[in-house]
Amino acid sequence: MSEISVIYDGKCELCNNSINWLQKKIEITALDFHSADLSQFGLSIEQCSREVFVASGDKTLSGAGAVAYLLKLRGNRVLSTLITLSGPIGRSGYRWVAGNRNSAPVKLLSRLLKN
Repeated sequence: MSEISVIYDGKCELCNNSINWLQKKIEITALDFHSADLSQFGLSIEQCSREVFVASGDKTLSGAGAVAYLLKLRGNRVLSTLITLSGPIGRSGYRWVAGNRNSAPVKLLSRLLKN
């Protein structure tokens, strides 16, 4: 398997807790977009400020697709499949979470991932 790079917002508590949760089961290279060389991935700060990106081999995934991919690698196949099959609902859910990081439900999710 090729190296898996996750480009995320290192200033986001949910993002940091998610990275730590993932790294308990899978090997990833976590790159905070605020300090990473985004040009190697063909990404901009604007893109990375809106959603997470996963680069693995010759493919790059973003948002809900990136989350589903990482969940599948971690062994959470059912949740990964649900996100993928939900299509626009999963993408809308991802955008809601990304845009409401300080809401009670997102803070709860962040705490759950921290444990």
